[in-house]
Amino acid sequence: MLVALTLALASTGCQPSAQEVAGLPEEDRAALEGIMQEYARSALAGDMDAWAGLWAEDGVEMNPNAPAIFGREAIRDNTAALTITEFTVSVDDVDGRGDLAYVRGTFSVTMTAEGMQEPRSEDGKYLTVFRKSPDGTWLIAIDCWNSNLPLREGSAEAEE
Repeated sequence: MLVALTLALASTGCQPSAQEVAGLPEEDRAALEGIMQEYARSALAGDMDAWAGLWAEDGVEMNPNAPAIFGREAIRDNTAALTITEFTVSVDDVDGRGDLAYVRGTFSVTMTAEGMQEPRSEDGKYLTVFRKSPDGTWLIAIDCWNSNLPLREGSAEAEE
């Protein structure tokens, strides 16, 4: 009997809390969706300070066909080199537990950069991981995206 009672008490300590099972509260879901809209709005406006402020100091950006970019300032500098003329973001899914959450969705963007002869348009999908800071603000910890467009002819990736 003592063994059964000990096992029963020990197993209740291993059970997730009601909040962990329930997922994110609605206010966190709404905040994360709002951050994704601000992500597009600030990039489109060229407001790199506002855009970079959405990122954790140790954030990681994972763009296709390129090494990951580490740290808020490096991510800011990389994006500041672009001129974005169109940018829309759609949110398909938001979920998380505790101080970690993710947003998954689609995007459409048109941009130019130094050395580009004409603007480039992309549409694709993204997965963004957020971490809640001690002050309760959600910040981007990891952002990963890729295009839905086929590889361009003549690109190194298309020739492999």
